[in-house]
Amino acid sequence: MVSANPQEANPFHLGARHVAIIMDGNGRWAKRQGKLRVFGHKAGVKSVRRAVSFAASNRLEALTLYAFSSENWNRSIQEVSALMELFVHALDSELKSLHKHNVRLRVIGDISRFSKRLQGRIHRSEQLTKNNNGLTLNIAANYGGRWDIIQGVKKLAEQVQGGMLRSDQISEELLSQCVCMSDLAPVDLVIRTGGEHRISNFLLWQIAYAELYFTDVLWPDFDEHVFEDALNAFAQRERRFGGTTPIVSAPMPLGGNIC
Repeated sequence: MVSANPQEANPFHLGARHVAIIMDGNGRWAKRQGKLRVFGHKAGVKSVRRAVSFAASNRLEALTLYAFSSENWNRSIQEVSALMELFVHALDSELKSLHKHNVRLRVIGDISRFSKRLQGRIHRSEQLTKNNNGLTLNIAANYGGRWDIIQGVKKLAEQVQGGMLRSDQISEELLSQCVCMSDLAPVDLVIRTGGEHRISNFLLWQIAYAELYFTDVLWPDFDEHVFEDALNAFAQRERRFGGTTPIVSAPMPLGGNIC
């Protein structure tokens, strides 16, 4: 999956440390081929492989991929079942390569709704790669931005109920420590493929100051050149984070995690 010699690649040095991608367009891509939607999802796995290899080779710190939203359960039983099987297969087939190339794999989202078989694959994959210090690959599965914020609020409420925190002490910084990926660099860039211009309940808290990049390219056609175009566009942006002076990068999250 990952370039055999990522240390020999030239890093982009374009300021992006953490990129998130909404992988859209698999179904439409398959329809254009006269095939079932699952055919597009299978083709999309190849694009995931290319994106991870590109991110690792160009020394991004983190790549977060929106694989399955909490709203995707509303799709047909056949499509959801196919997606679950594809997830299991991808974990089985790609794990050794990810580990070999020092990629840390994490799944963010409420995995309790998945089968025990899939949950087991996820736990095994995370355990095997947890000490890797190269690219952090986050797979958002059964994930929703609203769910993420709510589970963070619940953690703080438990702290208050247990007497470890006063309600008047709750702050933006504390809630930031209780949502997914609080230990990583903030999301710098969100890429959405497929031509739609919306966030679709993805990382609502984490992308407050991220730059957005939309492309008409359908996910199965996403490759290194499209990724590079997005990073080049990002490099041209002036990021002010609510101020008036451009800032090179966002500050890291505050140290310590109460959740």
